[in-house]
Amino acid sequence: MSTILEIKNLTKKFGKLVAVNDLSFSIEKGNVYGILGPNGSGKSTTLGIVLNVVNKTAGDFAWFGGNTSTHNALKKVGAIIESPNFYPYMTAKQNLELVCKIKGVPVTQVQKALKTVDLLERQNDKFKGFSLGMKQRLAIASALLNDPEILILDEPTNGLDPQGIHQIREIIKKIASEGTTILLASHLLDEVEKVCSHVVILRKGKSLYVGSVDGMNASFGFVTMECADMEALKKVLEADTNFGVIKTEGEKIVAYLTKEIDAASLNKLLFEKGITLSHLVKRKESLEEQFLELTKNTTNPTLN
Repeated sequence: MSTILEIKNLTKKFGKLVAVNDLSFSIEKGNVYGILGPNGSGKSTTLGIVLNVVNKTAGDFAWFGGNTSTHNALKKVGAIIESPNFYPYMTAKQNLELVCKIKGVPVTQVQKALKTVDLLERQNDKFKGFSLGMKQRLAIASALLNDPEILILDEPTNGLDPQGIHQIREIIKKIASEGTTILLASHLLDEVEKVCSHVVILRKGKSLYVGSVDGMNASFGFVTMECADMEALKKVLEADTNFGVIKTEGEKIVAYLTKEIDAASLNKLLFEKGITLSHLVKRKESLEEQFLELTKNTTNPTLN
């Protein structure tokens, strides 16, 4: 599988503020990647760097194996990193034809792009009459005119109503199914979970997880326990390789599993070590819980 984009130890500083901190990951052809993180985590700054609109402080990135200049590589990239900007009194078709002339691509691409974003029937309507969702779909059509190998979207559903969000997500899935690699930045876990195959989770510009969405879902879960001697329980858990992170929540201990083990086996294992549990509940950690755990305590100045 060929590499579309490789990022190595990328860093961006704005004065004393580190917006992107030693970030490394790669994007392989044919997948849908999400850069996920709270506002101010460095998502948009990262996109700005690889699109040559923000200068990096350190590190490097390479498009398409580094065999071409960034300027030429970006001719094979479609991107929306700002709000849609079209002429209000021109029709959807006229606006896209103008973009074709600017990009130097055939105007025959317009019909194909409009069909992809379900705006073909509205091609002769003026942009000023479009809803926010339609404007965003037209922006995606504009980014598709050069038939890009990768489509980059920054918060593509921001500000949209539920119907608009659903339409954009379905369009992203449709574009991906036709073989286009997609990279989108979002602060919405639901968006990444429903649309993406891979995810990079950022906090304060630093990557906390890089891998498949399914891989993140493949945790072994956690166990909530209570017994008469909580200190003894905690010592036994800390000495057992079946358990990773162990923390106290109220009157109970929560222990995260490092391997698959059922509740009955856990109860027996602890009983053999002199621990009689009065409370034992085992369950899987949801993707949302993992995300919140990874990104908690995020207090940094707002900088997308």
